[in-house]
Amino acid sequence: MTNEEILDSAKHSLQEEAQAVLDLIPQLDDNFPRAVEMMYHCHGKIIVTGVGKSGNVGAKIAATLASTGTPAFFINPLDVYHGDLGVMTSDDVVLALSNSGQTDELLRFIPMVIHMHVPIISLTGNAQSLLAKYSDVHITVKVKKEACPLNLAPTSSTTAALAMGDALAIALMKVRDFKPRDFAQFHPGGELGKRLLTTAEDVMRREDLPVIPEEMHLGEAIIHVSKGKLGLGVSLDGDGRVQGLITDGDIRRAMEHWQADFFNHTVSDIMTRTPKCVLPETKIAEVQRIMNAHKIHSVLVVDSSRHLLGVVDHYACMI
Repeated sequence: MTNEEILDSAKHSLQEEAQAVLDLIPQLDDNFPRAVEMMYHCHGKIIVTGVGKSGNVGAKIAATLASTGTPAFFINPLDVYHGDLGVMTSDDVVLALSNSGQTDELLRFIPMVIHMHVPIISLTGNAQSLLAKYSDVHITVKVKKEACPLNLAPTSSTTAALAMGDALAIALMKVRDFKPRDFAQFHPGGELGKRLLTTAEDVMRREDLPVIPEEMHLGEAIIHVSKGKLGLGVSLDGDGRVQGLITDGDIRRAMEHWQADFFNHTVSDIMTRTPKCVLPETKIAEVQRIMNAHKIHSVLVVDSSRHLLGVVDHYACMI
């Protein structure tokens, strides 16, 4: 095959699978919200099951559910006969995947589920299948054909099942009012989790803070700001409370404005008397939001009485 033919094949495959997902939209009916309601009110776990490629898709759906606030895990029905049935209780809900809805290994597992009075939600491409008939709720995931040129290898059908599983997970997130902070709790090791769980106190600079009195002349203040390597200087009152802040940008603008008279002015002449401050427990995500909203590169960390505790700059937030 030529490169052009290979690219045409890839484009055709992507088009076929994309269309298969779009074709799911008119298939949606009242069974979808019923499934979401059943999963939302589940007092136990969502037990996802399937065989072969459906099992692979099921494992991913279980992982997505678990990471977005719905306790779930995957069971291979073949393992049920070797002790795994013990993890299932009547408080659980089973989510079973099978394109044909006639998978023998899965159907042999279903009577055990029914005997334990565990509700069943099924995702199949055949609403008349045995699995669909055994289920309390059936969601149709039917594709016209596979992207495979032989119409044999599970391609469009697995993509459609995966997309429907994501649709269930996203609907549950909305029902639960799942927030970014909730996501972070389930992903503490990821970048988002770190930003949403890490606080200003965790990353703030505590030592050698560039503290300057408000009566200091700007010529001397330049030296302190430079030595501090934060691009700023903080003015405190006698009790250590924040009075104001100057930045290297403030100094540059003052030099341009006053020119030769610059050295006759003091910190109090140019300092911002209401600098942006945060409490130690403020999350880094919120600190970044404040910096972006006000186009600043640092915030002061203070206690409830505005005593200076530290400084967080843009680089400290890049965790």
